[in-house]
Amino acid sequence: MTGEKAEASGPTVRKARVGDVEAIKALVDHFARERRMLPRPLSEIYENIRDYYVVEDAGAVVGSAALHVFWEDLAEIRALAVAEKYQGRGLGRGLVAACCHEASGMGIRRVFALTFLPGFFHGLGFADIEKERLPQKIWSDCVRCPLFPECGEEAVILEVC
Repeated sequence: MTGEKAEASGPTVRKARVGDVEAIKALVDHFARERRMLPRPLSEIYENIRDYYVVEDAGAVVGSAALHVFWEDLAEIRALAVAEKYQGRGLGRGLVAACCHEASGMGIRRVFALTFLPGFFHGLGFADIEKERLPQKIWSDCVRCPLFPECGEEAVILEVC
């Protein structure tokens, strides 16, 4: 190389690092204010940073998603967010694929999400499911939510193995 910087190859999905937490929180907060996702406390993101993937472009975090294991055969995709100017490029799809790949590698058969935008997940092969069929989620997380039991999110699920 002659001292010139190599051109960036565009947005890439990678495992999150602690230094990404503030950017993840900013993405989540933006969409939570618009009521397109539920908020997440900063402490929760730090505590679960190993669950997260991010999309990075030119050093900036422009997307996030987390895979949270609930049971031996069940995991949830959480905090899926892509900055608006990056939407429509397949980055959300890439984040979901990374989460599903990890779930499959761990031997987890089913991945679900609670979402205000089920159509996005339907396009990835997820099917609707009644929340009541996800008791691990309801009794560990949902009951602590101030919007419980009427948050308005819909449940979707995918068989990954």
